[in-house]
Amino acid sequence: MPVTMQIAARGAPVRLSSKLGGAAAALLVPLLVLVAPMTSAVAQVTTVDPDAAIDADINSGNNAGTSYQPPVSSPAQTAQAQPAYPGNGTPVDSSGNGSTWNGSPAPMQAPPAQSTTYHEDDLIGAAEGVFGKGAKGLAGVIEDLLKKQGEPNGYIVGREGGGAIAVGLRYGSGTLYHKIEGEQPVYWTGPSIGFDAGANAGNAFVLVYNLNDTEDLYHRFGAGEGQAYLVGGFTVSYLRRGDVVLIPVRAGAGLRLGANIGYMKFTHKQSWMPF
Repeated sequence: MPVTMQIAARGAPVRLSSKLGGAAAALLVPLLVLVAPMTSAVAQVTTVDPDAAIDADINSGNNAGTSYQPPVSSPAQTAQAQPAYPGNGTPVDSSGNGSTWNGSPAPMQAPPAQSTTYHEDDLIGAAEGVFGKGAKGLAGVIEDLLKKQGEPNGYIVGREGGGAIAVGLRYGSGTLYHKIEGEQPVYWTGPSIGFDAGANAGNAFVLVYNLNDTEDLYHRFGAGEGQAYLVGGFTVSYLRRGDVVLIPVRAGAGLRLGANIGYMKFTHKQSWMPF
C-alpha cells in the first residue's frame, strides 16, 4: 500500500513516496525528525551588515538621551587610619571614627627659678679676685656680713685711692655686677670728713643691697650711720640712700678709722669733682 508522508520544514512539505517501501520509510522518518530543527535554525539565520549594526547602536544611544555613568564599584575596605601629628607633636586620630588618642605628651619641666641674689660662694670668689685668693680673714668678713645683712643682689669690684688728714678725697672706678641687669662700669668720688688715719690706696669690694634698678646707684650715698670697723686687716663701713644699702670692704696701704660723716657719689663716667 503506497504511503505518503509529509514533514514540514519551515513551510516546505517533504513528501516520501511509498515507492521506497515501508522499511525505507521507517528509517527515514526519524532522520527527518532530527534534521528538521536544524533546517529551521538555518532558515532563521539572516545576513547583517556590520556597519549598519554599529550605526544603529550609536543612533539608539543618542535617542535614549542618557549620559554615560561609570559602574559603581563596591566600597573598598578603608585602611586603618594612622594618627596624624599636629604642630605640637601630639598624635591625633584623623580617621573620624570617633576614637581618641589616649596618650598624653610628657609634661615639660619648668626651668628652675633664677636666683635674684648672690650666694656666699659667689661673693667669696669675687672678693678673692679683688684682694687675692686666700686673703687672710676675707672669708670670715664675708660670712659675718651675710649673717647680719643677708645676701645682696649686686656687688662692685674696683680700685680706689685717696688721702686724708682732716678732710679727705676718695676716687674710685670699677664694675657693678647686678644679678638681674648684668655688668656695667661705675665710678665714684667723695669727701671723707672725720678722724681718718693714714693714706688709703688699694682695692675695694662693695656689697650692694636692695638695688632693684641700677640707675638708683648713681646718686650720693651718705656714710654717717656708724663707725667703720677693722676685721682681719679689712675695714668695713656702711652707706645708705633710701632702701639701697652699700657695704664697702677695703684693704690697702692705710686704714681709715673713725666716724666718717662724708658721702660717696657714683657716676656713669669718671669725674674728678668730688662734689
